[in-house]
Amino acid sequence: MTLSSALSGIRTSLRILTVSAVTAALVACQLTGSANQSAQKPGSLRSGPGSDVGAREHPRVVATYGGVYKDGKAETAIARVVGGLVAASEDPEAHYRVTLLNSPAVNAFALPGGYLYVTRGLLALANDTSELAAVLSHEMAHVTARHAIKRQRQAEEAEFVTKVMTNIGKDQQTIDAAVKEKQVQFARFSQEQELEADDVGVRTLAGAGYDPYAAARFLNTMGQFARYQQLGGETSSAPDFLSSHPNTPDRIQRAVRSARQIGAPGIGLNGREAYLTSLDGMLFGDDPLEGYVRGRQFLHKGLGISFSVPKGFVLENSAEAVLASNNSGTAMRFDGADLTGYASLTDYMLSGWINGLIDNSVRPTTINGLPAVIGSAITDGWSFRIGVVRIGLTGYRFIFANRSPTAVFTRDFEKSLGSFRQLSPTEQARLNPLRVKIIQAKGGETARKLAVGMSGVEPSRRLELFTILNQVKANQRFKPGELMKVITD
Repeated sequence: MTLSSALSGIRTSLRILTVSAVTAALVACQLTGSANQSAQKPGSLRSGPGSDVGAREHPRVVATYGGVYKDGKAETAIARVVGGLVAASEDPEAHYRVTLLNSPAVNAFALPGGYLYVTRGLLALANDTSELAAVLSHEMAHVTARHAIKRQRQAEEAEFVTKVMTNIGKDQQTIDAAVKEKQVQFARFSQEQELEADDVGVRTLAGAGYDPYAAARFLNTMGQFARYQQLGGETSSAPDFLSSHPNTPDRIQRAVRSARQIGAPGIGLNGREAYLTSLDGMLFGDDPLEGYVRGRQFLHKGLGISFSVPKGFVLENSAEAVLASNNSGTAMRFDGADLTGYASLTDYMLSGWINGLIDNSVRPTTINGLPAVIGSAITDGWSFRIGVVRIGLTGYRFIFANRSPTAVFTRDFEKSLGSFRQLSPTEQARLNPLRVKIIQAKGGETARKLAVGMSGVEPSRRLELFTILNQVKANQRFKPGELMKVITD
């Protein structure tokens, strides 16, 4: 179940929750690379079919991913890697524009015309230069193979088939089967592209002198981190044939096979120390403008607010809203709305922004000294509990949804709403963003000891995150001066 489907019955006139919008003048980092590592202007990017797509979509991508993240050390590290990879690639005359995105998501992707993107969340997860190079060589392979253009054509074909079948078909079962088959074909086409980019990327990686096994290592790290982020640390290992990426274990095995064709483990450079040094001080997790998720608590320094969700919920932050869900089928959305023009919270609740609102369920209340209103709605098989708390002209909205509401569902809503409060000036002053800190381990220290100093992570999960970030064992003893990543505020 996704939150978007759960909230489909509610019309929302949303405002971004951050205290200020991302500045309009968004400029890419200009991290470009070629065979001679010379800086390239945007106009020097290779033109060709679909190159205008990259130029057109670039501003949207930057805005969607929180803007550009400025970090001189990281930018230099990326530029050096791109220069070496281009020289060893199948198209050594190509030019690329690499943008470092201000997003905690672990992601990297490419657009036609040589536009490459990598998030700071991905940089924080990688452990050495060869792993960063593995990611970038994979994305460069997408560009040289013009995968984005091929994918766009496939998507247009799939959309056309869907439209035709919907317009002329009478048997809904036949229509659904045809549409699903085209979706599966599109997904398989995308999976083939990913595997092709994996193979080309490993060859390019080795050609540039890096450890060809880095691709398999980082895929493994990403899989571990994905499981860490899931509720209870568990995720399904079953392949999803509608996914655009192949099953991670399959990709890891294929990446290892590709590396073995080049040589045995231990060949190539990894550049661990230089890479980790470039990460020191990098922002980790949420951007301050979007507030912070700390375990099951959300805090926003600029707005001066906080709330928490009950045990079993996993919080996810974004520029538009704070989302949460649990394994009982409950989804939550928290966001802000402009209350200008409404004489009371009751008037706002009854103003028509909620489909299926039960009018007699609406009643005013008080939450930690703040005026509030609560209500219920039922639409399209979903049951909703809605609460709005007012501070000045802003209404902070809690929307809970479940198909099969129980007493626990209502209790979870009431607990979350009841936890909403204003932060004291002292609490606001002490609230700082999390950052990656690179430390030197003392001889004999273990992950168990170093993980204790982590901030912004539930104590019970600090060791798990530390071992994933550093790819070490819990009881592994470190050498004197060995560099390790910790998260601290």
